[in-house]
Amino acid sequence: MEKSIEMRVEELEKQVFCTKNVLSFEEASRFLNLSKSYLYKLTSGNLIPHYKPQGKMLYFEREELEAWLRRNPIKTRAQIEAEAQQYVLGRTSKEK
Repeated sequence: MEKSIEMRVEELEKQVFCTKNVLSFEEASRFLNLSKSYLYKLTSGNLIPHYKPQGKMLYFEREELEAWLRRNPIKTRAQIEAEAQQYVLGRTSKEK
């Protein structure tokens, strides 16, 4: 069965979107899965990296958005236990 033209265009748009380095406000909203109003709130508070080259339009760099998403990671129990074990072992070797 042949794909409809609309489906083919949609697939091409997705491929282009995935390769873009600089995103528009609309694209950044979709990329981050955030509402436009919340993204505006983040930009107005300078809580998310963004650019305003001519003072109006907002643009975002994909790598910076990815880094912003990765801030404040939550450690797993295994990571916390490993850090605690290293801490205890480090303290006992210093006490000797």
